[in-house]
Amino acid sequence: MEKLFGLWHDSGLSQMEPGQGVMILIGLLLLFLAIRKGFEPLLLVPIGFGAVLVNIPGANFDAAPVYDALGHLESPGGLMYYLYHVGIATGIFPLLIFMGVGAMTDFGPMLANPKTLFLGAAAQFGIFATVMGAIGLSYAGILDFSIQDAASIGIIGGADGPTAIYVASLLSPDLLGAIAVAAYSYMALVPIIQPPIMRALTTESERQIKMEQLRPVSKIEKIIFPVTLLLLVALLLPTAAPLLGMFCFGNLMRECGVVSRLSDTAQNSLINMVTIFLGLGVGSRMSAGQFLNPETLGILILGVLAFCIGTACGVLMAKLMNKFSKHPINPLIGSAGVSAVPMAARVSNKLGLESNPHNFLLMHAMGPNVAGVIGSAVAAGVMISLVGG
Repeated sequence: MEKLFGLWHDSGLSQMEPGQGVMILIGLLLLFLAIRKGFEPLLLVPIGFGAVLVNIPGANFDAAPVYDALGHLESPGGLMYYLYHVGIATGIFPLLIFMGVGAMTDFGPMLANPKTLFLGAAAQFGIFATVMGAIGLSYAGILDFSIQDAASIGIIGGADGPTAIYVASLLSPDLLGAIAVAAYSYMALVPIIQPPIMRALTTESERQIKMEQLRPVSKIEKIIFPVTLLLLVALLLPTAAPLLGMFCFGNLMRECGVVSRLSDTAQNSLINMVTIFLGLGVGSRMSAGQFLNPETLGILILGVLAFCIGTACGVLMAKLMNKFSKHPINPLIGSAGVSAVPMAARVSNKLGLESNPHNFLLMHAMGPNVAGVIGSAVAAGVMISLVGG
């Protein structure tokens, strides 16, 4: 009987706290949304499973290593501890993801119509507006966010998961779990969040605007652009160089044509492997003590506001540019300035086809979509430079 009592005492059920049970349910909810609803499954599956693992009582998946007074290792750390501290706290995993994204990105549509850079830049206004909103909530005493927290939350508006994780790991590691879940959840909800905003800000005639066919972009242009972009940004804003540098490196491997094996690895096996570890590492920050608090709710609300503001600003910038542009711009492509690649561009194309079945906007929308990736990386560099200490 005593052995049975000891076995029960060591079980997870006897050690389970209410908060851990809630977090396990949240992890299972993320798995359901990823598997059943298709919400960013590549990240939400490992994040959700990581949240379940880290909240199992007594399993110590996120335990730190313990050393004695002489510095000898008494007990090793848990798997999730090392995944987080080796890959996320150092920023390595988000940077490797950015390299893979660069290897999968085609700058051609943006180079064919450089004006779309302004649309990508305008969509980043949601980031800075949300930073001010988070600071305002803290100043009013509603929530307790530091300036670093506000900067990390604002990056959600860029709809770029790796960038949000990278900034949060440097500025607000305690909020990493909530920020990552918000960023990837809203990226998955692009087809639901954006269309009402796009319809509200445009007329039927504006949605029917047909744009001219894009010019062909030469190979030499595609090779020169990532190198030039990196040098210009790195010299002006060195804090953006890590993200943008890996992005440009991946793109250069794709376009130069002499390292196809490396490019294929970055686009497939490497990015897939790192995505698994990144998701589990993010899940390790979703313990009950770190996730179940009023700040998490504030992050989720501010995140969706950031995303909505970014979408609206991209559409409004396109309408403004139409007043000065010789060639008309369909305002729907402005919403693709948020860097949810390529989902935001597909949403622009879908709404354009609804208004005019012969209006294909996908390639035009890819210009601001790619520009949004660049814009979010630059915005991240600005935040790190201003408040990174």
